[in-house]
Amino acid sequence: MSKKNRQRRRDGDRKAAKKQQIPFVARPFAGLPAEPDLVAMMQIIPAASMTVRLDADHGGQEVQLVTLLPELARSLKRADGEVLVAMQTTVRSGDASRDVAAALLEALDLEPGTGLSPSGLPEPGERLQDILDPGYTPSIDVRESFDFWLTAEQAEEPEALRIVEDAKEGIAPTVPVPGVEHAYWCRMNGKEFVRWVRGEDEDAFFNAFARIHAARESDLEEGARFLGAFRACGLAIPVWELVPGTEAEELTAPMQAMAQRLEAALADDAPLDAEARRAKAGIISRQVNL
Repeated sequence: MSKKNRQRRRDGDRKAAKKQQIPFVARPFAGLPAEPDLVAMMQIIPAASMTVRLDADHGGQEVQLVTLLPELARSLKRADGEVLVAMQTTVRSGDASRDVAAALLEALDLEPGTGLSPSGLPEPGERLQDILDPGYTPSIDVRESFDFWLTAEQAEEPEALRIVEDAKEGIAPTVPVPGVEHAYWCRMNGKEFVRWVRGEDEDAFFNAFARIHAARESDLEEGARFLGAFRACGLAIPVWELVPGTEAEELTAPMQAMAQRLEAALADDAPLDAEARRAKAGIISRQVNL
């Protein structure tokens, strides 16, 4: 074989080995019953777990989606056989649902006590929507620590407990707001905030909230001011800075009142007036994409 032909063959082999790129999906968890909480686990909650169930074609077993795993592992199979899959990792393609599903499916074949370390991006394939049981509605469990890393036996080991306690030091206290779905109070740098993962399409939210902001009704209550909103996985996450010392249970009434204002604004399909358009422009100008 000539030198030129050998070079052509090597070039062809490299092209054949090149991974297919995953198309970008703006709202990757759309259609899943826990979409807002999956976004919250990926973006704003430090420590939480959620039990999900695979469909019958994928074995029907329950696994744990969690916020974070040791050493930024994508997934692991604990010594007791429990499968944990991280929502927060350094592996990010254009489709977060595909990333999590790929880590989950690989974890099923791991040996107990081993993890799946960060690696290259997965290729196109099954997503969470393709492998989870649609009849099972998961619920989120917000934690104060990463104790879900440990089996019952490991929880008795001083060294394992020390690792969990060391990791706990970096957790900003975060708890759900009672009676308000997908809203999370947190304390950071001596201040209190609430972040609310909205379930409607982000554009619908920003139009509705522009009406509220233009009417000067965007603060939760006196002293609890609207700061802005994140865009994350196709959903909007408005943020309010709270009156110093405010606790989560004190937010139920004002946030339920805000929910009523939002429902009314979302139902208004009239074009935005000039004041609302200016309000929307101001909100969008200080938003952050996550």
